[in-house]
Order: sequence, then C-alpha cells, then structure tokens
Amino acid sequence: MVLVGLQALPGIGTFIADRKISSAAQRAGEGGEARPVFALARSDKQSVLLDTITQEAAKRRVAPINAKIDPVWKAIPGYNGLEVDIDETFKLAEHGISPNQIHYVMKEVEPSIQLKDLGPSPVYKGNPKKPMAAFMINVAWGNEYLTPILDTLRKENVHATFFLDGTWLRKNPDMAKQILSEGHELSNHAYSHKDMRTISRSKAVEEISKTEELLKQLGVKNTLFAPPSGYFTQETVQVAAEFKLQTVLWTFDTIDWRNPGADRILQRLSSNVEPGTLILMHPTSSSRDALLGMIKTIKNKGLTLGTVSEVLSSKRIPAEGQTNGK
Repeated sequence: MVLVGLQALPGIGTFIADRKISSAAQRAGEGGEARPVFALARSDKQSVLLDTITQEAAKRRVAPINAKIDPVWKAIPGYNGLEVDIDETFKLAEHGISPNQIHYVMKEVEPSIQLKDLGPSPVYKGNPKKPMAAFMINVAWGNEYLTPILDTLRKENVHATFFLDGTWLRKNPDMAKQILSEGHELSNHAYSHKDMRTISRSKAVEEISKTEELLKQLGVKNTLFAPPSGYFTQETVQVAAEFKLQTVLWTFDTIDWRNPGADRILQRLSSNVEPGTLILMHPTSSSRDALLGMIKTIKNKGLTLGTVSEVLSSKRIPAEGQTNGK
C-alpha cells in the first residue's frame, strides 16, 4: 500500500475528540436511556468522513487490464489497477494522523485474467500501459564483451535478463554466478542453439531440460525460455510450458550480431522503444558500445528498466501509485 494525494477535510483535527465524546455518550445511552443530541452529531461526522472517502475513491479508481491474446503480438500480460483502500484510509483519517487532511491509501487490484491463464502462447512484449522496458541478453558464445556490459549495467543500476545457452553455461559457471550475484535474472536459452522448428519433441525436451538443470544447480528458479534465433513451433511453446516456462521473444532486435555500430542501434531504438518493449541483444562490440546510450534513451522516454519477468508481471511500478489523485 502507498499513501497518495491529500484532500482537505474541514474540522478533522477535532474529529478524534468528537469521536471519544460520541463513544462515551453511546455507552451512557445503553440500557434504553436517550442518547445526547451531541452524540448523534459526532456520529454524523463519522458518516460524512466515510462518505467523503467513498466518493473520492470512485474518482480515483483505475480499472485493471486483463491479459489477452493479440492477433499480432500473441500473449499480452495483464496490468494491475489501482483503488483506494477505504478501510485503511478511514482509519488514518479517524485517528488524526494529519489534521485537516485525508491521506488516501492506494492498493493494487489484479486483473481477473493473467498471463498464465492464456495457455501456452509466446509473448513478445509487456503490457503497453506499463511504462517499463527490459534488456534480454542472449549468451551462447564468447565472454569478451560480457564484462564491460556488466560494468555499464552496474554503474547505471540496471538489471537485465540473461538467457543462457546450456553449452556456454556448462563451460562458464563462474561467469554465470557473477551475473547472478549482480542482481540479474538468469533464464533458459536451450542447450546447444538448435533450430527448435526442426527437432523432435524428445529433443526439444532434452534441450530445455539440460539447461534447466544447470540453472537449478546455481539456485535459479527460472520461469522463462527464449528459443535460439527466435525459431519455434507451437510444440516448442507447449514443451516449455510443461517445464512451467513462459516462451519469450522480443519486441526490438538490436541486430547487433551484424555489427551495425552503436549509432545505428541508438537511432533505431529511439524511434521504436515504448512501454513494454523487450530489447534483444548479445554480448557484442556494438551492444557494448551502445548500451549506455540505450539506457539513457529509454530513461529519457520516461520508462523504467527492469528484468523481463518484471516487465511481464501485472504489478505496477511503485512510483506510479504516488501520482494518482493529486
């Protein structure tokens, strides 16, 4: 819960004393004796307070958005709504935390349909109402550029999601532990970078399960799967779902493996990044050089950077609630 917004309430500074008088008068009136007129007036003040809060709550409510299947973007996560916690708001006002003002306590309201309710379906982006974006960094070869990328993320206090190829992970457990220790999310990128469209179901199970086992050995409780090169079938998505993994693709591709240079990546990103964008990159020289600029570009668009799981979550960004109902 967060406290947001202030609204003047004439005479609330005297409400505590009035309430005590009212309660005492009510007790005195038990047993059939008539309650004093002033006790009724004090109860009326309580009713006015509750009515004020209830009426304002209706104005401040933001409806939740259900997850859905989009014909182009496939699965789109839901997004929590906001509403006034009337009971908590009333308690604060009743106890006179701040005389002459009401502090509205907001709470999130989950949508009735969540991403998990849509069944096995790939996801390419977060909810367009959530002002957040994420870097999804696929790692299948080489460590040359990982350290400078991690250095930039650390300096900018940004956490990303690293989708690790199992063969790379088996050979580089210490590097994976370092990435994990710096607060980044580790997820599944299959085991040997196979084209998931052309392999058997049993091979798809093997590709996902072997990498999943390596992640578990690091203490990672993974929930995501990114198919190598973005190649998959519905069966791939189904197999991943059987491991309780959400299949994730990307909204924006840096195409850094073609070495386009930092300027070209930044130019394209500036025109395309928006709420919910998942940005695909690899540990390449182009992404290394563009990363700081990408972070600044995204933040200048008013977006928060987080992990893929955070972007796909229906939870609101904490700061959002603080701007409601001024």
